[in-house]
Amino acid sequence: MDRTVIAYVIYLVVSIGLTVWVARTLSSNGRIFLSDVLHGNEKLADAVNHLLVVGFYLVNLGFVALYLSDDETITDTRGVFEALSTKLGVVLLVLGVMHLGNVYVLNRIRRRGVMEREQVPPVPPQGWAAPPAPQAGA
Repeated sequence: MDRTVIAYVIYLVVSIGLTVWVARTLSSNGRIFLSDVLHGNEKLADAVNHLLVVGFYLVNLGFVALYLSDDETITDTRGVFEALSTKLGVVLLVLGVMHLGNVYVLNRIRRRGVMEREQVPPVPPQGWAAPPAPQAGA
């Protein structure tokens, strides 16, 4: 079997495995976070979490597929390691950026929810005060 094909197979197996592992980690921890942000609305938290995971898979697996091809033929074992280290390093960086992007979005959602909770007065209004009477000569 050609060394280039071997490098492709290893790249795909490792990249897809890493993508699945990161997505599952984000999904399990993100669900708890979303449930808190969405005030315990479990159905909505599950739906948002599922949509985020699907988007994560689409972007990362699409990138893995696009980054698969290489212009040069691998002729020796050293070339296999060099090609894999470059490709997997870039995939890991993209996974990291996607992870940070998801955390950023979740944090923005959480902040918005905290700000909305702070805008609600802790005690309902008990009455109203009449506006001040106009002063003479003003």
